[in-house]
Parts: sequence; structure tokens; C-alpha cells
Amino acid sequence: MLTNPPRTSLRGDARLASALRVSLARLNRRLRKQAAGHSLTATQVATLATVERHPGITPGELAEFEKVQPPSMTRVIAVLEDRGLVERTPHPTDRRQVSVKCTDAGAALLNEERLLKEAWLARQLKELTPEERATLRAAAPILEKLSQM
Repeated sequence: MLTNPPRTSLRGDARLASALRVSLARLNRRLRKQAAGHSLTATQVATLATVERHPGITPGELAEFEKVQPPSMTRVIAVLEDRGLVERTPHPTDRRQVSVKCTDAGAALLNEERLLKEAWLARQLKELTPEERATLRAAAPILEKLSQM
């Protein structure tokens, strides 16, 4: 027999959800400020990172992955291609499709972006106590799991 969770648990989960949402949004804004010297939008950087992780991805798969409409993704890919950060090639098995892959310039931009953000975050982590850092270490896989749901 299924039972309903206690109301206090639901209220506690709602408070946790609210606190996480606010804190993660603030942290994300702070990290975005550490961007490399480029004029890419957050969507363009996220798309470039996805293409780097999934070489040969199709625009449709990319749109689904990034949770945007295909026409929007087509525009994002066009901007990245114009800047020499990705290239489109014929799909190996479907002549109607193209595959997208990251160029060396795109990979270099992402590497610079990651290094800047990680350096900033590492400096912030040094301000925490060892116990606080241990708590974050334990929470990192859980936050990753949440991001994949």
C-alpha cells in the first residue's frame, strides 16, 4: 500500500528546491561573468560544448539535446559556423542530414572558457572550510544526477 509523504517533508522539499534554484542561478550568473573574451551567448556556448562532446551530432539531435526548437538550433549552428567554431559535413549514412563537429578553434575557445571559470571557482572554494568543501564534493554527483533527470 502506498502512503503519502508527510506534509512537513513536502514543505521541506519545496524549501530545498527554492533554495537550490536561487543559489544555483546566482552561481551560474557569477560563472557566466568569467567568460572568455568572446561575444557568444550562453546558448551558443552550451551548443558548442555539446557538439564537442558529441562529434557528428545532427542538428535535430542537437536541438533535442539543448531543448530548443530545430529552427532556433539551425540559427545557432549558422552563427557558430560563421565564426569558424563548428563545421557541417554530410551525414555518413543519411544524405538528407548533416553532421556537426567542433573545429580546433571551437575546442580552443571552450578550453579557455573552462579554464577561466574553473580558476574563478577554485579561488572561491579556497575561501570555504575543509568541511564545506567535503560537503560540496559529496553533493557534486547528486547535482549531476539532478541535471540529467
